Formats: sequence, C-alpha cells, structure tokens
Amino acid sequence: MGEEWFHVKKRIKSISPVQLIVLSFAVVILTGTLLLMLPAVSRSGEHTSLIDALFTSTSATCVTGLVVFDTWTHWNIWGQIVIIALIQVGGLGVITFTTGFTLLVHRKLALHNIQLATENTAGDTIHIARLIKMILAFTAGCETLGTCILMLRFVPQFGVRGVWVALFTAISAFCNAGFDVLGFLMKDGNLIPYVEDPLVCLTVGALIVVGGLGFIVVSDIYHSRIVRELHGEKPERLNFHSDMVLLVTAFLIVSGATLFLLCEYDNTLVHNTFGGKLNASLFQSISARTAGFASVNIARERDITKVITIILMFIGASPAGTGGGIKTTTFLVLAATVFSVMKGESETVVMKHRIERTTVYRALTICFAALLVILITTGVILVANPEVNGVDALFEATSGFGTVGLSAGVTQGLCSLSKFFVSMTMFVGRVGPVSLGLALTRHQ
Repeated sequence: MGEEWFHVKKRIKSISPVQLIVLSFAVVILTGTLLLMLPAVSRSGEHTSLIDALFTSTSATCVTGLVVFDTWTHWNIWGQIVIIALIQVGGLGVITFTTGFTLLVHRKLALHNIQLATENTAGDTIHIARLIKMILAFTAGCETLGTCILMLRFVPQFGVRGVWVALFTAISAFCNAGFDVLGFLMKDGNLIPYVEDPLVCLTVGALIVVGGLGFIVVSDIYHSRIVRELHGEKPERLNFHSDMVLLVTAFLIVSGATLFLLCEYDNTLVHNTFGGKLNASLFQSISARTAGFASVNIARERDITKVITIILMFIGASPAGTGGGIKTTTFLVLAATVFSVMKGESETVVMKHRIERTTVYRALTICFAALLVILITTGVILVANPEVNGVDALFEATSGFGTVGLSAGVTQGLCSLSKFFVSMTMFVGRVGPVSLGLALTRHQ
C-alpha cells in the first residue's frame, strides 16, 4: 500500500504545471456542473439537465457569460452563489486562488505550487508570493469599490436586493464574466435598461478594463508610478510588456467605440440621446473584447457591427488578465510582423524592441489554433442548427473562444451538440491562452 501511494504521488508530481492548470479548471467545471444539476439551486425546484448545467458551469468558470437560461429567472439565490463562486475562482485562476489561500493562512509554499502559480499568473518564481498577495488584495479592493459605487444606483431602486445585484455585477465585471442578475427588471436584458446611465456603464466598464489589463501590468503601474510618486520620487518607465498592453488596449477601445457609433448611430442607438450613444458605444467597445455585458440588443445590430465585434472578441484581453482571446500582445506581434514583411524587413520590431522569431512563431501558433477551433465550432452550429445564419454562428463561436459572452440571441436555441461544442470552445479559449500564450509573455 505504501509503495502504491508512493507511485501515485510520483505521478502527480510529474504532471507539468500547465497540465495541472488545465486539469484544475476541468475539476472546477465538473464540480460546478454537479452542483447546478441539483433541484435545490433552481427556482422551479426541478433538476437542470446535464448539458445545460455543464454549459452554465463552463461559461461561469471560463468567465464567458453565454447562458442558456436567464440567470435570475432560472437560478435561485443558491444557484446564483454557485455561479458567482465559479466566476471568482475561474477569473482569478484556480491555482492563483488556492495558492493565495495558502499564503493567507501562512503556510509554506512548496516549489511545485510556486511553479503552478507562475504559469497561471505569468509571473516569475522570485516574486510570485508577493504578486499573488497583491492579486488577491487588488481584486478584493476593486470588487468592493465597484460594489459600493453600484449600490448607489441599485439600492435606491431595488432596496436590500440591490446589495446583491451590485456585488454580483461588480464581481462579474472585474472577472470579465458578463453574467447578470437583472432578469427581474428585463429578462435577458443585461444592462440595456442602463444604456443612458453613466454611473453604471462607466463603473462596470472600468472594472472590465482593470480586470482585463492583467495583473502584471497593474503591478508594474503600481510600483513604477503610483508608489514612487507617493514617495516623492521620479516615476520609472513601464516595462515593455506593459507598454504594449496599454497601447493596444487604448487603440482597441477608441477605434471600437468610434466604429460602433458610426455603424449603429441610426440603428440600435436611434432612440438614445447623443450622450447615450457615446456611452453605449464606449461601453460596447470595452465589453466586446472580454466581458459580454450588453447595453444594446446585439441581435438587432447590423452585420458589419457584428463583424467588428467578432474581431474585438477574437483579440480579447491581455496576458494574466481575467479575459480570453488570443491576447493583445499576440495581436500586436502579429500586426508588427505583417508590417515588417510588407516593408521587406527580416525582423519584427515593436516599439523599438526586436521580437525574436520564436515569439513570432508562438503568436502564429496561437492565432492558427484559435481560428481552427472557432471555424470547427461555427461549422457544427451551422450543421446542427440550420436556422442560425453564418454571421451569428461565427459570432457565437468567437464569443465562446474569446470567453466574451455576447450573443446574437441564438444561445438558448442551440441543440445539445452545439451547446457541447460551444462549451468545449469556452474551455479551450480559457486554458488555451494560458498554456500557449504565457510562453509568449515570459519571453517578452
């Protein structure tokens, strides 16, 4: 018995950090599936089918936001607690969450746990313990602040229920999940009732951006700028990775908002004031890359707007952030490579930094793998659900891979086969960038 246990421990220790991260996400998803199948967590008191529970659990753990049921209408408070717990664990990263808990109770970290946390946060082993403490503290701070601000709107509207709505929305926004519990106000309406409300949209938008930037960037900004300015010292330059992330993020938000405003000015935004149009355009540009909150009816958008949104969803968030997609750094490397080839240059240069060929190859691999997964899922949806048009099928598949959660209104009508493939796409989208993209981040 002792010898068998020794071999089991040896096999567990032989699992690579990336493999264990993938396994940990799978375990959390399966646990969430079993919990969501229980009759005790649904409002009707009936059990939820396996495929619908799996879809919801995967969407929550992979911080996507695609839903087969309206979260408020179908799930009672216990079901909503299960979902928000899955979002929190999935958003932080399973290994980051468990390692952080270990640190909080002052237990010594094993080397293997440090390696796992390094893979999951895109950090380095020397400062990983300090980084994880900062991640947990920063997450709690942002979500608490977001909750307090949103309570200013929701508590006067909904009374005590507004506290839960504010907390759920803040956690979902920071983790870039896109789930909401506003179904009692407007079923499947998400944040559409607040399209003219800058307090709600700007607060949720800010939480999305901060969560999607990535913990490495937040740490760099804090230590290089904020801490030094508080001590009266001259701020240091941000590192190359942070510069790339901030540049691409700003470009995508501004360009996305501008294009959305132009395309939807006399369509989904036709009845809004000009301020409301600007508010909605900015919010949708932010939400489209990672979060999945909607302040307009996505199904009514023009096809060109959906295509623009597909591009934003495909790019996604930043490495070590809470969102998905191929990542902003991968997009910048690929774009710089294309420009270098067009100019006849033999090397890729980004912001006066030479990008090594291995990094370019990894970026190409990530992009190709993402396209392959999205196209396969799109094909399955078109075959299994012929009533769905091509643009909407591609929109759904890209939303799943990018762990965004926006939908053109087809999710609830998908058959079991399509739901399964979209679930797997969400899973690949969440762990794929972790297993492939972090090599790019480390190299940078």
